[in-house]
Amino acid sequence: MAKKFLVLLFISLFVFLVQNMAQEVKWYTFQEAVALNAKAPRKIMIDVYTDWCSWCKVMDKETFKHPVIAKILNEKYYPVKFNAESLDPITFEGHTFVNSGQGNRPPHQLAVALLNQKMSYPTVVFMDEMNQLIAPVPGFQKPEQMEPLLIFIWESAYKKKINYQDYLKTFKSNIPKN
Repeated sequence: MAKKFLVLLFISLFVFLVQNMAQEVKWYTFQEAVALNAKAPRKIMIDVYTDWCSWCKVMDKETFKHPVIAKILNEKYYPVKFNAESLDPITFEGHTFVNSGQGNRPPHQLAVALLNQKMSYPTVVFMDEMNQLIAPVPGFQKPEQMEPLLIFIWESAYKKKINYQDYLKTFKSNIPKN
């Protein structure tokens, strides 16, 4: 009887752990996201970062690893990781974007375009289902800040002329308060 109880307890614990494991974000390259968007339209969220940016690393660790944020990104967006100093050429909308490699920490032309020439890291950039820029949002975002932003953009509330501050007052978070 005790053996059956232990087996049942072990199975229950295993099921609980599997269900509550942190979901990982499935990151795409910019080109992969654009190609997927052509087949099955979704909004695109681009994490524009650099290797030397400490807040970018904190955001990776705290925000993008949060299970609620990972779930939203995986289910509602094509999430992209884009190094703003990448040397790889990217062709988009008939134009090839490159990094000239000139100067100290030169930005990629696509990063310059996505960030409207305001180079700040980290910045998340949102594009709609037609690959049109919605908005860059600069700065570190905690999970409880990122969640309403992701839902606001995904619901296209910005098209309804809803003020984001008013939206926040009515937003019901799925992130428990500590």
